Amino acid sequence: MTAEHVLDDRPLVPVRRMANKVPEVTAYFWIIKVLTTGMGETASDLLARLLGPVPAVALGGLALVASLAVQFALRRYVAWAYWTAVVMVSVFGTMAADVLHVGLGVPYAVSTPAFLAVLAAVFVLWYVSERTLSIHSIRTRRREAFYWAAVLATFALGTAAGDLTATVGFGYLGSVVLFAAAICVPALTHRFGALNAVTAFWTAYVITRPLGASLADWMALGHTRGGLGLGLAPVTLAWTVAIVGFVGCLAMSQRDPRAQAAG
Repeated sequence: MTAEHVLDDRPLVPVRRMANKVPEVTAYFWIIKVLTTGMGETASDLLARLLGPVPAVALGGLALVASLAVQFALRRYVAWAYWTAVVMVSVFGTMAADVLHVGLGVPYAVSTPAFLAVLAAVFVLWYVSERTLSIHSIRTRRREAFYWAAVLATFALGTAAGDLTATVGFGYLGSVVLFAAAICVPALTHRFGALNAVTAFWTAYVITRPLGASLADWMALGHTRGGLGLGLAPVTLAWTVAIVGFVGCLAMSQRDPRAQAAG
C-alpha cells in the first residue's frame, strides 16, 4: 500500500492547493501508527487516574485542538507536527470511547457499531464531496478536515472494538493475536489484487488501533486482568520514547519520502 498504488483524483473546481499533508505509507508509517495507538491507550487511562475523568478529557481536548491547529496552519507535511496530532487524536479518541462506556454506561457492543456508523458517515460525506478517499490527495483544507475526522473516528472505533474483544472472552493477549491476524487480511487481499489500495489502507488503519491498544493494555495492566503488570506510567513512557525515536530517526536520516520531497 504505497503511494504509487493510490490514485490521486483531481478536484472538480479550482481550489487553493498545498503540498500533500500526509506521509508516504511505508513500514515506518505502520510502526509509528501502532506505537501511537498503544501510547494513546495507556496515556488516556493514566491521565484519567491522575487527574480524574473530567479534567483528563478537558486537557486531552485542548491538546488535540492545539495540535490540529498547528497541523492545519502548515502548508506541507512536517513529521513532528503530523505525528503529534496523531498522538493527540489517539489519546482523545480513547477518552471518547471510555466516556461512553465508563461515564454513560454504554456497552462496548453498542458503542462499537455506533462508531462504525460515524466512520462510515465520514467516508460517505468525504467521497460525495471529493470523489476520492485517497490519503495521497490531501492538498486542500476540506480534504484535510475530512481526513482528520476519519482518523478520529477510526481511533474511537478501534478503542471500543479492542475493549469489546477483551471483555467478551479473548482477553488482552487474545485480542492482540486476533487483530494481528485480522490486519493480515487487507494486506494479503490487496497484495493479490482482490482489494483496492484505498479500501485496504483504511481497513488496516482501523485495525491498527485495537492491535496497538490491546498490546499496550496487556503490557500495562495487572496479572488479575490478564496483563504483565508493568504499569501504565512505564508503558506510556516507553512507547512515547519509541515514537520520538522513530520520528526523530526519520527526520534526521530523511528516510521519510514525504518530508524529503517537501524539503
